[in-house]
Amino acid sequence: MRTLNPCREVLGALGGLVAAMLVQGAQAGTLEAINHTHWAINRFSVDGRSGIDIIGPYQGGGGGCCFNAPSRWRPGMTVRVDWETGAGSSEGFPGFGEWDKFLIWKKEIESQKRQHTKVVPIPDYTGQKTCGLTVHFLPCDELEVTTSCHAYGSPEYPIKTPLHLPQPQSCPN
Repeated sequence: MRTLNPCREVLGALGGLVAAMLVQGAQAGTLEAINHTHWAINRFSVDGRSGIDIIGPYQGGGGGCCFNAPSRWRPGMTVRVDWETGAGSSEGFPGFGEWDKFLIWKKEIESQKRQHTKVVPIPDYTGQKTCGLTVHFLPCDELEVTTSCHAYGSPEYPIKTPLHLPQPQSCPN
């Protein structure tokens, strides 16, 4: 009787997935994010794949596996991004010593959480190496994405949006 090793089984399945992507001409990479807002990104996913990290206000993070960019870009390519925003700090945390105050604080924090979904176009990457997908979270629940292998802030990186963006007084509908 064969004993299953869960780690070996998962690694084998991931290896098979990567091999299948390579055979199909897809280029696999991680899901990363840059948060240009004062809200925390509590979680995000791209086409159902988790971005792993919670990303604080004006920070980067992610590390989820895997985004598979087809070997050839085609007009109309999109991804669906699902994410949750919430309070970007623990300001006002009363501690656990006074349970009633804690529950009031927790309810306030929970009331600030919002669920979002948006389908965004993937920019043309013809003739470029791709390295996964980076999602830029912008004010007014706007998004930009890139498949660039360059680091955010480098001269070659295609998205030049500053990290610290002010929150507008109102957002267009």
